[in-house]
Amino acid sequence: MPQSRANPVGRGTVEAAQGVRATPPREPPVVRRGTGGGSGGNDGGPLTGGDGLPLPTAKLGLWVFMGVVTVLFSIIVSTYVTRMGFADWRPLPEPRLLWLNTGVLILSSVAMQWAQVAARRGRIDSLRVGLLAGGVFAWAFLAGQLWAWQQLGASGYFLAANPANTFFYLITALHGLHLCGGLVAWGKTTVKVWRGFEARLSVELCAVYWHFLLVVWLGLFVLMLTH
Repeated sequence: MPQSRANPVGRGTVEAAQGVRATPPREPPVVRRGTGGGSGGNDGGPLTGGDGLPLPTAKLGLWVFMGVVTVLFSIIVSTYVTRMGFADWRPLPEPRLLWLNTGVLILSSVAMQWAQVAARRGRIDSLRVGLLAGGVFAWAFLAGQLWAWQQLGASGYFLAANPANTFFYLITALHGLHLCGGLVAWGKTTVKVWRGFEARLSVELCAVYWHFLLVVWLGLFVLMLTH
């Protein structure tokens, strides 16, 4: 009686099919974001998301801007010192309120530094407190500068009355305008922090800019006091 032979092609097909089923599907590689200590990276803390600009571009832009502002104030200071030698220069008395305003601006810079440190360590509550304090002190400084203007005006020291008056109003106004620009960035950063987005880079840039404006103001204040 003839024996039936197994179909080798069919057996091979079945084994191949079984082999395919036995091979588990490969998962796509997982890309993990670094949690290093860089200023622009994700620190793995309670803040998530990302800043709009890459770290080098944002920092470079800020440093270039501060360089331009430094040149601007250097030209004004040079002109101020030169103009003092003319006969029509009559120094105006510096309002004592400027001392208080200077202290307030120092507190604002300290608060921004506090916020920067808190952002690096992932302490969201301290970050919010530091940002709010820095902004409040900055607004208080601007209000104090306007109050000093009012005091000078009430004493008869108007803008066009004397070149020294003109320079005082010009210097304080330019510094105040740059601080207002910083407050715009501060407001955006504060909103970003309250919404839970990553904002370490933004906080760092705000702190650097605050320190820069503080140094500029201290130099201008000393110049006005000594002359």
